[in-house]
Amino acid sequence: MHIKDIPQLDQLSISDKILLVEELWDNIYSEADQVPVPQSHIAELENRLARYTAHPETLLSFDELRTRIESRK
Repeated sequence: MHIKDIPQLDQLSISDKILLVEELWDNIYSEADQVPVPQSHIAELENRLARYTAHPETLLSFDELRTRIESRK
C-alpha cells in the first residue's frame, strides 16, 4: 500500500497526519509479537552482548556518551 492509494490523506493537516502515524505505531506495537525479527538482527544483538560481556569496562556512561556526541558538533 502507498500513500497515493489513500487520497483522503492529502486532505489531512500535518498534525492529523502525525496523530495517524502515532496510532499506526501503537497498533503495530500492540501486535509486536507477530512482527518477525530478521536473523541478522538477532545475530548482531548476540554479537554486541558477547562483546559487552567480554569487556564490560568499555561501556560508556550516559554522561560520557553525551560528552562524546556534543564534542562532535
